[in-house]
Amino acid sequence: MDIKTKIEHGAEQLMYASRWALAPIYMGLSLTLFALAVKFFQEMYHFLPHILEFNESDLILKILSMIDLVLVGSLVVIVMFSGYENFVSQMDIGKDTEKLDWLGTHDYGSLKMKVAASIVAISSIHLLKVFMNIEAIPNDKLLWYVVIHLTMVLSAFLMGYLDKITKH
Repeated sequence: MDIKTKIEHGAEQLMYASRWALAPIYMGLSLTLFALAVKFFQEMYHFLPHILEFNESDLILKILSMIDLVLVGSLVVIVMFSGYENFVSQMDIGKDTEKLDWLGTHDYGSLKMKVAASIVAISSIHLLKVFMNIEAIPNDKLLWYVVIHLTMVLSAFLMGYLDKITKH
């Protein structure tokens, strides 16, 4: 092997090995799950003792807030596992360990679509919470909520459409 080939091979090996820099980032995402769990149970702690005092719309708003936290947590799990498997290494889970059915089935395109769909779902819940309390929201702010949500919906739709036409 000549010197140029050795340098090229070394550079490629270094670039390929650098993907492991993502592993601690994905592990750090697991800490955000714990933060979400703490926030969820904090909300539950404040919610349950006063459940009989809430009117119907306040009850729905509280439940939507908790669903919002769950959706964000699910999004973190999808990004953490799929990103790790796509960009770092396949997860070596023992045969006697429970394995998620979708693990290893998401490529970068489907991961992107899952993230976009999750963001739209989270935005939808936030917009629903805004509409449940519409009398307290100024019209100009309400307009911006709707515009931002529609932008996210359109972006997700266009990403899906582009993904579909590039696969054919």
